[in-house]
Amino acid sequence: MTIRTLQDQLADFAKERDWEQFHTPKNLAMALAGEAGELLEVFRWLTPQESDDVMREPGRARAVREEMADVFAYLLRLADVLGIDIAEALKDKIETNRHRYPAHLARGRADKYTVLGERR
Repeated sequence: MTIRTLQDQLADFAKERDWEQFHTPKNLAMALAGEAGELLEVFRWLTPQESDDVMREPGRARAVREEMADVFAYLLRLADVLGIDIAEALKDKIETNRHRYPAHLARGRADKYTVLGERR
């Protein structure tokens, strides 16, 4: 299934319910942030080990899957409403980050690109 197919399905879903009127960029961005918060809530207070194992517990696994789907849906819908080819935007961002985070400087480091060239 392609991103375009998913976006078309989401657009049809909204149209069938007359929800297009609510799908403004502001509202979609806010909904996206809210769903990302719900995803974070699944991980709240988990230890690093528990977060690594989150998909082994059926209830949490279901919650992670559902919240990730909600985040993805709102992101796709927002990109569609704004006319952004999200796949192309991601390819561009990967290329940007390839330059910002050269492998020989970034390997094994979680530093922001603005400090990568500095000595630890």
